[in-house]
Parts: sequence; C-alpha cells; structure tokens
Amino acid sequence: MTSFEDGFPAEKLFSQGYSYTYDDVIFLPHYIDFSTDAVSLSTRLSRRVPLSIPCVSSPMDTVSESHMAAAMASLGGIGIVHYNSDIAAQASVIRQAKSLRHPIASDAGVKLPEYEITSLDAFGYVTKAQWKKMNYEQREMKIHDYMKSCEGSEYCLPWDIDIEKIEALLEDKQKGFVVLERDGETVNVVTKDDIERVRGYPKSGPGTVGADGEWMVGAAIGTRESDKERLEHLVKAGANVVVLDSSQGNSIYQLEMIKYVKKSYPELDVIGGNVVTSYQAQNLIQAGVDGLRVGMGSGSICTTQEATAVYKVCSLAAQSGIPVIADGGISNSGHIVKALVLGASTVMMGSFLAGSTEAPGAYEYKNGKRIKKYRGMGSLEAMTKGSDQRYLGDKTNLKIAQGVVGAVADKGSVLKLIPYTMHAVKQGFQDLGASSLQSAHDLLRSNVLRLETRTGAAQIEGGVHGLVSYEKKSF
Repeated sequence: MTSFEDGFPAEKLFSQGYSYTYDDVIFLPHYIDFSTDAVSLSTRLSRRVPLSIPCVSSPMDTVSESHMAAAMASLGGIGIVHYNSDIAAQASVIRQAKSLRHPIASDAGVKLPEYEITSLDAFGYVTKAQWKKMNYEQREMKIHDYMKSCEGSEYCLPWDIDIEKIEALLEDKQKGFVVLERDGETVNVVTKDDIERVRGYPKSGPGTVGADGEWMVGAAIGTRESDKERLEHLVKAGANVVVLDSSQGNSIYQLEMIKYVKKSYPELDVIGGNVVTSYQAQNLIQAGVDGLRVGMGSGSICTTQEATAVYKVCSLAAQSGIPVIADGGISNSGHIVKALVLGASTVMMGSFLAGSTEAPGAYEYKNGKRIKKYRGMGSLEAMTKGSDQRYLGDKTNLKIAQGVVGAVADKGSVLKLIPYTMHAVKQGFQDLGASSLQSAHDLLRSNVLRLETRTGAAQIEGGVHGLVSYEKKSF
C-alpha cells in the first residue's frame, strides 16, 4: 500500500532559505478527541511569571498604560507599561495599574482645578451632573469654583471594595459616580454607565496576581545608564517583570544591562530582545535573560518578517527553558494560533489592542468612524518624546523614522475582545489536536503537525472575498 504524507514538517519548511510571515504558512488539521473547553492556554511570560492566557500588551505609548495593564492582568495576561515618559510618570502608572482592582476605564473626565469650562461638551460626566448649579451666563468659570470635597462622604470608597458594593451604592439615584481611593490618592472614578457596560462582558478568571495580592504589571526600560535609576523606581512601584525594549537587542548595551538587572535584582525576571535569529538569541540567553522577545519590523505600524524567526528562535530557546514572546504581525486569532504552535509562549499585541477603550488617548471621529491615534515607537513623533533610545539613537543626532503615525478604529473594551479571541484560539488548537501549548509544541517537534506554504491566490481565497462590504472583527 502506498504511503502518503501531507505537507512538510516545520524543520524542513523553515530550512529552505525563505523568510515566511504567518499568512505565508498554514497548519494542516490533525485528530480531535477533546472539546474546546478542554483546551488550556496557560503559559509563562518568563521563567517565573505564569499567565492564564498567552496575551501581552505591547509597551507603546498608544497601547499600554494603567487601564490596559490592569485589564490585561484581570483577564489572565499581562501589560508592559511603556517608558516614553519621565521616571516618576512611569512609576505612577504602575502604581495605579496595581491599584485598579476593577479595571474599568471610565468615561469620566479628569481636569486640573484651574481648567476653564467653556462649554458643556468640554468636560466629562461629573460636570454635566453639576451643570444646573452653575450660572450659564458666566463665561469665565473655573473648576475649582465648583469643587466639592469628597472626604468622608459616601462618594469616596477604598480601591479594593467589591464591585457589588459599588453597584449597590450607585443604585441611589442621587449618586452618578463614586471615587476609588488608595492612600489618599484617587485611582479611578466609576460611573453608573461604567457598571452597566461591564455587566455585558464575559466573566474573567482569577487574573494574573502577584504574591502581594495585586495585579502583576510589567515595565519596559532602555539600556542607558539613566535606566538603572528608572529601574530602581519601577521596582519600588511594584513592577513584577522588566522588558528591555530595543529594536535590536543583540548589543553590548543590552548584554550589560541584563547582567546588571540579574545582579541587582535577582528575584526580578528580565526579558531581552528584540531578536530574530538564533545567533542573537544565544547571546542574550548566555547573558542570563529569563525570556526573549522575537520580532523586528513585522508589526502594522513599524517599517524596520515573523513565522520563520519565531520557529528558529523558539527551537533554540526551548533547549534552555526560556519562554519566547512573539512580537508583531498579530492581526487575528489565526496568527495567534500559528505563533504559539510554532513555539512561542505568548504573543505581544500592539495594533490588536490599539483603539480599545483601555488604550491611552481620546477618541476622535473621522469620516463618520470613531478612531484613536496609534503610532509606532520608531515614528518621529514618538522619538521626540524619548523613544529614540529604543533604536539606539543619540539625542544630539538626526532622528531617522523607523515607524509611522496612524489611527485605528474603536475596538471596544479588551475585557470583551480578548475573551472572544481566546475562544477562537482554543478552536484553532482543537483543530490541530493540541489541548495545550506544550502539547502543540510536542506535536510540532515530533513532526506530527505538518505545514504547507500558501500562494498569493491561496491567501486571497482563504480570506474574506467576493463581497461588496462586510463587518470586520479583530478575532
């Protein structure tokens, strides 16, 4: 009887001298003997940081700040807070993220007391509730003229109060909002509308919680001498893992910083990168990294390829037990499945999460669409705020753009987006006969899972086509 073999083993496919993106390859289905609910996506970000889901928000200033970091942790993933700010600001973001027990990104506006109110629409929810008490004819109105102290009132609640108690208090029709405080500082404002909105989100699990009982939060730093001081403040603020954020991680600067972090903070996991070759990865592993970040120039917003790099680096890193983050090129659940099966432990999401409720920035309207700004950290706009050191830049020299500034459509809350995406990922794993990430990696390395490359026509045929219009969903 003739023996037939479908597709190619990964080792053969990725040794042909071509660099493949996720869309260039396709996994062939295997045997199913378990339900989708039986699929476990638990994994590790680094040696000592476990996650319930393999999702990491990218350290970009239009993606990851306090609300994103808290939301990702509440879902079982983790957020990496960007460092395109001064030290105090980044440390403050980390403290706030760890204090957002209820990761609700409120619509309530935040303004300084000196802010001049010029119109009803210029301010947020709270002001509208107070507007009737103001003299509409008075044009030069300052917020401090109408401020009320919440101290000792039912409007102020502790940061770790149960959400059911918040909801019960807001049932009082005289109260449209509550202020959550920690150590005398406001960490969030929650309105009735916020509570109503989150009721419709899927229920999340226990989340990514550290030994202190608070959300685990990651922080990005550079490799300059000043970043040693930054790291000290971030550790004091509660950072649970640090990512050395560089477009090309195989440098003397990063190797020295890895050694410094491991010597100064031996209990803190450090993730190195970015890398795309085994040679680069080996140098960082030998320096002592606890995790690797793979990807250079494959994201939607960067102009500086991905399936091949993930497979090759992960094959090497697995020999040392080092988890790998697949960073860039993630546009849908299919890309997530491919990255994870090829060996990654997690995927880093930038454009996938940009435009969400929890992403920094205000919504705008353009051509009838609700959008948010999204920019690469290699764009000139981001570099002028300090991200040039990520590209080994010198502030005294000319800055060369390695990214662009753009806008993305409103995606809603990640508290809804991520659970639906993870369900789609589980379905992908089921089709491949893999009930866990470890199972998928074993099936790949044993040549049980097979792949094929896709022609341009196959990629078009495999996507949505032949329609005048359709509604696009990220997952």
